[in-house]
Amino acid sequence: MKITNVELGMLSVPLRVPFKTARRRVDSVEDVIVLIRTDTGATGYGEAPPTGVVTGDTTGGIIDAIRTHLAPLLIGRDVNEFEDLIRNVQTALIHNTSAKAAVDMALYDLYGQLWNIPVHKLLGGARDGIVTDITISVNAPEEMARDARDAIRRGYDTLKIKVGIDPSLDVARLVAVRDAVGKDVRIRIDANQAWRPREAVRILAQMAEKGLDIELVEQPVAAADIDGLAYVTRESDVPVLADEAVFSPADALRIMQLHAADMVNIKLMKCGGLYPAQQIIAAAEIYGMECMLGCMLEAKISVNAAVALACAKKIVTRIDLDGPVLCREDPIEGGAQFNEKDITASTAPGLGIKGVAGLKML
Repeated sequence: MKITNVELGMLSVPLRVPFKTARRRVDSVEDVIVLIRTDTGATGYGEAPPTGVVTGDTTGGIIDAIRTHLAPLLIGRDVNEFEDLIRNVQTALIHNTSAKAAVDMALYDLYGQLWNIPVHKLLGGARDGIVTDITISVNAPEEMARDARDAIRRGYDTLKIKVGIDPSLDVARLVAVRDAVGKDVRIRIDANQAWRPREAVRILAQMAEKGLDIELVEQPVAAADIDGLAYVTRESDVPVLADEAVFSPADALRIMQLHAADMVNIKLMKCGGLYPAQQIIAAAEIYGMECMLGCMLEAKISVNAAVALACAKKIVTRIDLDGPVLCREDPIEGGAQFNEKDITASTAPGLGIKGVAGLKML
């Protein structure tokens, strides 16, 4: 199976409702799609969302990185030279993790097709399905309570609540949501780096005093403030999940060695794909640190790759892969099945993607 061409396209998918965090508002998913063609007719699919506020990657940057730096390393090569191909992609240039992730997952897709095995089985096959939370965007307390009730009606039992816009309102937001959904629903919160360390500890203590029963807090302080993250982890009874602070395996290892967080959130777009994500998981297994598998605002191709990894490894105990269910439509044929909170890995070889509707080739 020799690689003959690398093609790129753009995909736009509107969201059901605007997505709001402490750092941005998004109305639609805008993705660069990668198609790696081979002489057997097999195609490997990858996807990269330009999430500049998190990864620094832009649409133009992703396209140029793939066309100029990554694609030339692949054309004419045999997919069976997988280790060499993946390492070449990961070392071709620094940063540019979204572009690397898109090519990485497309190569895994082809490698699974080559050996006639689904990627989640190729990576470990711990289970065939997972259960995701769903994100509630930051808004007025009453609006968030309404969105939370709607999520519960749709079958979700774990909510990720965005906070951090006007910290003085964050406790009121959580009170409104908890009152709306009752005590049996798990609530995790994501501040997206919005708080200062002492402020985070104070707000979390206020939430505890009100009996809000917060499962975890995600990235409460600035990504670069590892000492501050460690302070919150040490001083708060709420478990801390590191997200934006963890891009590379080296980042994750530092968090683990310093015990600067209780858990790490692995996102393919941050670390550069399935290959480095597995390195983070290997470190987590050594340190006994549980992992979340998360996503940006992405369509189903890249989330499908994350599903494969989440299904492969038992150390992944929490799932935040709601990107496709936040979209108004699903233009991706094949791949994992998303039935609200219940996600079933594809049983087809590779990632199981068969096609993309509405793809505009570049």
